[in-house]
Amino acid sequence: MPNDTRILAVDDREENLTALAAVLDALPVDVVPVTSGSAALKELLNDDFALILLDVVMPEMDGFETAEHIKARPRTRDIPIIFLTAGSGAGEQAYRGYAAGAVDYLTKPFDPWLLRAKVSVFVDLHRRTVRLRQQAQLLRRTLGGDDADGALAGCERLLAALDERLTKVEDGVARLGSGEPAGELGAHIGELRLALDAFSAGT
Repeated sequence: MPNDTRILAVDDREENLTALAAVLDALPVDVVPVTSGSAALKELLNDDFALILLDVVMPEMDGFETAEHIKARPRTRDIPIIFLTAGSGAGEQAYRGYAAGAVDYLTKPFDPWLLRAKVSVFVDLHRRTVRLRQQAQLLRRTLGGDDADGALAGCERLLAALDERLTKVEDGVARLGSGEPAGELGAHIGELRLALDAFSAGT
C-alpha cells in the first residue's frame, strides 16, 4: 500500500538514489527519485513532499541553484532540504548549503542510521503539520460564524460529528466481537481521534 508521506531524492547518479531508497525502506515513506535539479522542480509542481534530499554536485543545475529555485516558490519554500555531498570542500559547501536554506547537511559516505533518524524527525513533523491543518479545516467547517448563535450551532455540528464517528467505531468493535471482519475500524478510529483533537483545540 502506498504511503501518504513522500520524500524527493535528487542525485545525478542512479546508484546513489538506489542506496537512499534502501536506507529509507524501513520508514513509512515513498521515496521519489529524480536525477537532476530541473526534474526535481517539475516533481514539486505536482506533488507535496515532506522532505527533499538534495545532492550538491550535479551537472547543469547544481544543488545550491536547485535549492534557490525551491525556496523562491511559495508552494515549496517551506519544504525542508537536507544536502548530501562528497567530502571535498565540505566546510565551504556546508556554509553555502545553509545559506541556500538547507536545514541540515550530511557528507558522503553518510551513516545510514543517522540519515534515517534525521528523516524520521522531519516525517513526523510533516505528519503533525498535516494533522493540524485537518483539525483547523474541521474547526472552520463546524464552528463557522463569529456570532454566538453561529458558534453554538457549530458546536452542535461538531458534537454530531463526534457522535457519528463514535458510532462507526462501536459498530466496528461489535463486528470484531462477533467474528466478522472490520477492515475500516482503523480508519474510523483515526477519524474519531481527529474530531476529538479538533474539539479539544476549540474548547
